[in-house]
Amino acid sequence: MNQGQNPGGEHRHAGALPPEASAPSAHPAAPSEPEEATGRQRLRAGLWPPRVSRAQLIVALLLFVLGLGLAIQVRSNSDNSALRGARQEDLVRILDELDNRTERLEDEKQRLDAQRTELENSSDQAEEARKQTLEKERQLGILAGTVAAHGPGITLTISDPSGAVEADMLLDTIQELRAAGAEAIQVNGVRVVANTYFSGDGGQLKVDGRKVGAPYAFKVIGKPQDLEPALNIPGGVVQTLEKEQATAEVVRADDIVVDALRPAKQPDYARSSSQ
Repeated sequence: MNQGQNPGGEHRHAGALPPEASAPSAHPAAPSEPEEATGRQRLRAGLWPPRVSRAQLIVALLLFVLGLGLAIQVRSNSDNSALRGARQEDLVRILDELDNRTERLEDEKQRLDAQRTELENSSDQAEEARKQTLEKERQLGILAGTVAAHGPGITLTISDPSGAVEADMLLDTIQELRAAGAEAIQVNGVRVVANTYFSGDGGQLKVDGRKVGAPYAFKVIGKPQDLEPALNIPGGVVQTLEKEQATAEVVRADDIVVDALRPAKQPDYARSSSQ
């Protein structure tokens, strides 16, 4: 048998590599470290330092203004949330009070304009100024309760057989009347002024420290067409009192006399700025 021939008849040359050794590798070589570092450097160079164009600045400014406007709108809506959640009766009352105040302010403006015109056209401006000063003093005396007053208005009589009427209910009544344009008020012979307060429990109420009992009689000078509806609006004074088993009777009158007086009080510290 010849050398280099195996028993199966296959020939093998000396020095030949086995098939497994001559096959190429299936896994490619991993990328070198310098190439990875170069990619990171390129990314870093593209992001820093930031390069902002003029167009980008304008877009950023517009977005800022838009966001500020949205924030203001949201805050405005939040401020009005109380009105959106109010009952229909409350909204009617608020609107009615605003209309009455607007009308009174317009009347006051016209009156002041007329006084200014009279003062400018008067031949004796000193005498005209004196008349206007006396009239102003009379008006302030009515507001302060130091002088009697009469004029059109209403009477309000609150009957309370069960003693359920509390001090805050009478205070709410006064506030509703003032909001409707009441110029002079007295309750059971007590003149109501700016610093009037109500105290006590049901059935034992006091006005400015003076005890008053039911029925509570209000004499109010003002425009009857404004005063009566203000008390009878849905959810207003009359309905609130009726829920407490009390009754409220409102009567219009052409001439109401408010003659309960308050002593003129000299202020301890305040002085007229004209002195």
